[in-house]
Amino acid sequence: MASAPSNVDLAALMRVRSLELRARLVMEGFWKGMHRSPLHGFSAEFSEYRQYVVGDDPRFIDWKVMARSDRSYVKKFEEETNLRCQLLLDASSSMAYGSAGFSKLDYAATLGATLGLFLKEQGDAAGLTVFDEKIRDHLPAQARSGQWHALLVNLQKAVSSPVAGGPRLPLRPLGEMIRRRALLVLMSDFLMPLNGLDQDLGLLGAMQHDVVVFHLMDPAELDFPFTEGAQFTDAETGRQLLLEPMTARASYLKRLNAHLEQLRGICARQGAEYRLIRTDTPLEKDLFDFLHARRHLAARHRAAPRRAA
Repeated sequence: MASAPSNVDLAALMRVRSLELRARLVMEGFWKGMHRSPLHGFSAEFSEYRQYVVGDDPRFIDWKVMARSDRSYVKKFEEETNLRCQLLLDASSSMAYGSAGFSKLDYAATLGATLGLFLKEQGDAAGLTVFDEKIRDHLPAQARSGQWHALLVNLQKAVSSPVAGGPRLPLRPLGEMIRRRALLVLMSDFLMPLNGLDQDLGLLGAMQHDVVVFHLMDPAELDFPFTEGAQFTDAETGRQLLLEPMTARASYLKRLNAHLEQLRGICARQGAEYRLIRTDTPLEKDLFDFLHARRHLAARHRAAPRRAA
């Protein structure tokens, strides 16, 4: 059975300079406290049997089936359906904001590195696309040796050079680049007008991609705890505005909630899984919640044909 993952001190973790070490520490915290591995990857759930062929790992031969049928069968795992995961990281300048000593981009990069490590250890293919107003780096999903370290290099580069974003995520050109069906994990703060997002997510869905939205928000952006008048700067445009927080708070939260509701509605309409992530949440909890939800989703999909019959 699954139990709550052991929390790693988030502030201490984010002070670690090495992204690789951060990911390994989160993974250690994730597995610690588990009685056994309850989330054996996105895809390693037993699916069905197929006949043994030369080159298959004999460990997966089902000897009971062989005794009954006099033929060799191996357990087929869903990972054999060429599961691929492409991490999509928004590296626009608003992602450089952080109220607790680290930015949303730092947090997203650590989450992406940890997820990449998890995929690597499960033998799944992982890739990374970094974008702002345009696609800046694209590492196609692969399961080859050295892929995770290549992914780390691209994540580190994104953290060191966030730039101004545009009014629209470049999801359409991204969909044209990723031809093969994949799990797309989109990490962004979505601090932009949402015009066109409905159509763009719909396009990715029409291409048979499975889309998960990680909406990353700093706690100060969600709670607006400011009490003293100050000059606020739009991270994307640089526009400055002098505000009295006590007066502006109600209006800000109303607009923020409308924005969140709009984003949730778009994701629901287009079949994308939406997850709001506060960047003061332990990363291993994010990972646990995500993988736990995927496992239950996979179980429902497997059960659906049986119910229909």
